[in-house]
Amino acid sequence: MADALALLELDSVASGLAAVDTLVKRAPVEVLEANLVEPGRFLILIAGGVAEVEESVGAVAGDHSAALQATMLLPMVHAGLLAGLHGAEHTEAPDTIGVVEGTDVAGTLAAADRSLKDADVVLAGVRLSIGLGGRAYYVVSGAQNNVEAALDVGRAILEERGTLHRIECIPRPHREMVPWLLRPPPFQLGR
Repeated sequence: MADALALLELDSVASGLAAVDTLVKRAPVEVLEANLVEPGRFLILIAGGVAEVEESVGAVAGDHSAALQATMLLPMVHAGLLAGLHGAEHTEAPDTIGVVEGTDVAGTLAAADRSLKDADVVLAGVRLSIGLGGRAYYVVSGAQNNVEAALDVGRAILEERGTLHRIECIPRPHREMVPWLLRPPPFQLGR
């Protein structure tokens, strides 16, 4: 059972691939993504038990410290975020949708996790896209007041990190627009 999520960014593809090997050899973790992300970094996203994820991340920090640019650990991650990272999408007739776009993947995932924990919303989907210059975004849906609360939480986290790009609240979205919410760009990670 996955209850932790970790992200690692390394400065090269070669180091990134070596780090993936280190991660999976060290402890039983699931690699959700391992790919190049702009600007010229290699992103690795793993899930698993808290102890296993911490052990794997620690091994990479020790063995690949020269290449490691950033790490993020979310223990007790919201189950909806993990489902979204596995491709689950919920876009059936939303009352209101909120879109949160961050300039980095780690901050955006942290904001999504907190939005889901602090507000009564559903994750419509999440995108970590190499076609967005290293940005990421997530979409939540629910009653307008709950979506606004989720957006406030996401805004606070991303502003604190200095990685907020844009936030939009769309009440009563037109049914012709909804299918475009999570349409993947031409080069989307892991899809």
